[in-house]
Amino acid sequence: MLSSKGFDLWADDYDKSVGLSDEYGTYPFAGYKEVLGAIYHQILSDSRKRVLDIGFGTGTLTSRLYAQGCHIWGQDFSPKMIELAGRKMPDAKLYQMDFSLGLAPELKQQRYDAVIATYSLHHVTDEQKIRLLQELLSLLHPEGKIYIGDVAFETRSDLEACRAQAGDEWDDEEIYCVFEELKPHFPNMRFTPYSQCAGLIEIWV
Repeated sequence: MLSSKGFDLWADDYDKSVGLSDEYGTYPFAGYKEVLGAIYHQILSDSRKRVLDIGFGTGTLTSRLYAQGCHIWGQDFSPKMIELAGRKMPDAKLYQMDFSLGLAPELKQQRYDAVIATYSLHHVTDEQKIRLLQELLSLLHPEGKIYIGDVAFETRSDLEACRAQAGDEWDDEEIYCVFEELKPHFPNMRFTPYSQCAGLIEIWV
């Protein structure tokens, strides 16, 4: 897995790297823009104004929500990513901490209309995902929702088919969401695919 230093080194070129993969429709970022667009439109259409972003990176999505009047909180473990995102969202409350260890204490004092995690949860184990998502659910307002946009699959067989297609490009260090395996832990969960390797998972109370 990449360390926070690794993400610092990647930060300046992150958006460009993602965009090229998405443009060519290749693993791992095929469908990236569609996934982020779906989250963006749903949050705004449902008037979800208080937004927490877990692993926000350079603020690609949250900076657009911020520009539309959303109040943004966030957690990321890369100081460089926080610096870049902070330039786009000067009033956002951004905290540095590895979310595999849980949430920053300041974030636990708030309640949110929406929690988003885009292309970030694949850096933690399934057990860590479940614990983190359960904690995040407890911080939602009654009508709130969690949005996970990532390399994600409906079934384990879908993941294996993508692995075979990707060949040497497949990243064995990343742990992708498999809807059918997470669903037993979260009864209120929905999965929408956007490419052979991208999907949107929604969870609510």
